[in-house]
Amino acid sequence: MVVRTSVVLCLLLVMGAGAVGCAATTAALPGPPIPIPAHRPVAPAKPYHPDSPAEPQKRPVAVPYSASGRYAVVPGRAAPRAGHGTVVRYLVEVERGLPFDGREFAARVHRTLNDPRGWARFQRVDHPPVRLSVALSSPRLTNRECLPLHTGGDLSCWNGARSVINAVRWAQGVPQYHGDLDHYRDYLISHEVGHGLGHEHAVCPGHGRRAPVMVQQSKSLGGCRPNPWPHP
Repeated sequence: MVVRTSVVLCLLLVMGAGAVGCAATTAALPGPPIPIPAHRPVAPAKPYHPDSPAEPQKRPVAVPYSASGRYAVVPGRAAPRAGHGTVVRYLVEVERGLPFDGREFAARVHRTLNDPRGWARFQRVDHPPVRLSVALSSPRLTNRECLPLHTGGDLSCWNGARSVINAVRWAQGVPQYHGDLDHYRDYLISHEVGHGLGHEHAVCPGHGRRAPVMVQQSKSLGGCRPNPWPHP
């Protein structure tokens, strides 16, 4: 279905249109979907093999079901990558009371979005106007922000103003990524921001093929291989 600002899209479930049940604190600039080019130059990078041993992960972070319920904008700015094309202004928010460092989260989001395999050229700012925001949220706040969809405290979504990243998924990942939390986080950011850019859900193009990033990979790969990038 077409992504609109009055429609909440999440990784697991797409329901009917309806007004978002919570007010956004950021101003979003309207804009058409950013097209996916047929070819894009890609910097040399280590290929992603889902069956290869995962890199050692840090000790799992215990995420509370509920934190403060209030976002704090991560201060500071970060320039877009060099090159030509549309620059997308965005900001990063972290719910107060979560056991994550806001600056580390913002740095990770920026690195993912500006990877040569990512969507576009993103400029992080700490005040509106912006095209979108990326918000790390407790399960309870995610449930509230994603209404009228029911995320069950487990999923993430796009709510028309924010890419709402569920802190439980950020901390734990999903089995489909074979313990590779690093690449799953790249997917989570790429997928939800993809909705913010106007892209719809996709389906697996064939067994054993690389999953398009807009496949609901947190739900199922549908026979595809994991892929965290819009332009692998």
